[in-house]
Amino acid sequence: MNPSTLIPPPAWVRRTEQYDTQALQALDSAHFIHPFTDHGDLATRGARVITRAEGVYIWDSEGEKLLDAMSGLWCVNVGYGRKELADAAYQQMMTLPFYNSFFQTTNVPAVKLAARLASLAPEVDGRSFQHVFYSSSGSESNDSNVRMVRRYWDLLGQPQRKVIISRLNAYHGSTMAGASLGGMSSMHAQGDLPIPNITHIGQPYFFENGLPGESEAEFGLRAAGWLEAKIVEVGADKVAAFIAEPIQGAGGVIIPPATYWPEIQRIVDKYNILLISDEVICAFGRLGHWFAYEKFGYKPDLVTFAKAVTSGYIPLGGVMVGDRVAKVLIEKGGEFNHGYTYSGHPVACAVGLANLAIMEREQLPQRVRDDIGPYLARGFEKIAEHPLVGVAETCGFTAGLVLVKDKKRRERFAEALGVGMMCRGHCFQNGLIMRAVGDRMIIAPPLTMTHDDIDEMLRLIRQALDLTQQELHQKGLI
Repeated sequence: MNPSTLIPPPAWVRRTEQYDTQALQALDSAHFIHPFTDHGDLATRGARVITRAEGVYIWDSEGEKLLDAMSGLWCVNVGYGRKELADAAYQQMMTLPFYNSFFQTTNVPAVKLAARLASLAPEVDGRSFQHVFYSSSGSESNDSNVRMVRRYWDLLGQPQRKVIISRLNAYHGSTMAGASLGGMSSMHAQGDLPIPNITHIGQPYFFENGLPGESEAEFGLRAAGWLEAKIVEVGADKVAAFIAEPIQGAGGVIIPPATYWPEIQRIVDKYNILLISDEVICAFGRLGHWFAYEKFGYKPDLVTFAKAVTSGYIPLGGVMVGDRVAKVLIEKGGEFNHGYTYSGHPVACAVGLANLAIMEREQLPQRVRDDIGPYLARGFEKIAEHPLVGVAETCGFTAGLVLVKDKKRRERFAEALGVGMMCRGHCFQNGLIMRAVGDRMIIAPPLTMTHDDIDEMLRLIRQALDLTQQELHQKGLI
């Protein structure tokens, strides 16, 4: 990253960097309901107050520096402190801070960004993406997918095709439709989910679901076969679409075997089912390509995006609408009674354009594919040697490892022990943001990382693993 592109901290921060942490924590507890949070526990502990960020690091109100190996929440791909993105937002705010896309109106950044996204989405076997539907998040985008998919089949005279198949442990957002599409049991337990006409199949997680003596390639075919079995069970004439992440992110960086996606494509083609690729995490260089479907070679009809389209600097999401669906919606559909106040928000789209320009200029997808991705993979091969690690794997610039009680037998820890959260605690206490998903520890760092940054991150991961091992020994758990 060019230091000249970083935003210097405001003068008042540089001068004092002093905060009343306890007062801020009290206000937070009194007024701020956080997402995915046990607020009784939070009130006891007090929230960590993050005050500034630069490059791949964040700082809290106590002055503690942490290496952010999660890119905020899978999104800050170009790193923190990019002056160009702040300038783009400011200039657009001073020109046209907002206008809606209803009333047959548009705005310049929304038009230019849609054209730019269409130019970046590769054509696969004659299927291309020339249209974009905007939202403000991945959750909203997947709600829009449900609406578009069902509208598509209505217009083709097949209104009975309403069922959308997803996967267990998938994450597709936290709105009613998004959480229903996702396969998180903890989310389904709250809110009477899933909504009707959404069903799930198993995830392609070889470490957990592979059979003794079964190869990864064999498992990939078997896991894909679960989709065909579900289609037959539901009735092919009732199935509208299959939705899946290229690799499952919030589910724990679950990387499917190489045989999985080609077989999924064969099945959706056989039954003429729409394919939705949820790339909220995987697009914009995360896996070494602008869009992840290119890496795996499948042909989606709809592609969900958000997060890294602006590197998280401002909310923006959307759906890349493939020609097959767009043609029907536009030529047969009349008015599409769906949309959002902030669809095509001019400031968000201006930041998106500036963000994509940075990624293109610095060749960040290529860097992931040819340089930092392979470098991270070599580092994780060494991490896999740690006594607590059952398997460590990477895909592009994401990685995950499984904590195990017995490495040779791949014996897992009891879920109630919360070993992942134990390890995460050691990460956070020693300057590293690393996420725990059950007993899987996962990362998705900024794409601007240098080799030195990666070395530092790997050192901190090893340190957290060592400290976790020591704690487990002290408690007599290993």
